[in-house]
Amino acid sequence: MDNLRNLLQDLLSGDETRAEKAVPALVELGQDVIPALMDLTRSTNADSRWWAVRTLAQSPLLRTEWLVPFLMNDPAPEVRQCVALGLGIKADESAIDPLVQALNDVDPMVGNLAVNSLVKIGKAGVPALIDCVKGNSQSARIGALRALAEIRDHRAIPIMMQVMEEDSALLQHWAKEGLERLGLDMVYIKPV
Repeated sequence: MDNLRNLLQDLLSGDETRAEKAVPALVELGQDVIPALMDLTRSTNADSRWWAVRTLAQSPLLRTEWLVPFLMNDPAPEVRQCVALGLGIKADESAIDPLVQALNDVDPMVGNLAVNSLVKIGKAGVPALIDCVKGNSQSARIGALRALAEIRDHRAIPIMMQVMEEDSALLQHWAKEGLERLGLDMVYIKPV
């Protein structure tokens, strides 16, 4: 118990080096540390929540549902960023919908990290990403196309071709990139 207390003090010390060293030691404690970390996720201090999420994300015992509420509702963008990154570590398919929703986050880094996590989840996320491209905010559509380009799934070809007709340079860029990665190297000409 003293070891757990000491490690939690290191985690919350404000010294990044001490905190980073505490993370793997806390993860090694297994199930015994989970209640304390879950308590920290409810702290009013964003830094405490961040370190709790950071540690939970490293644990093989992590359940995706522990982190998702923080991705959707935490007021601190750095905590939402940490969750988006952490969900990529586990690459659990149950995180697909929350990660796609996070593409709309007001903090662009949350969206970028959500894209990276969706790419790690892979092909299971393709239908949700295609739906996102069909109707969502511009930033979410761009993120979804970027993920589709990196996943390289042929189911995305029709939406990529459709996007090539739009006037957005970023949407066109990721659609073209995705088509090229799928081996569809062709010249895209808009009819006049």
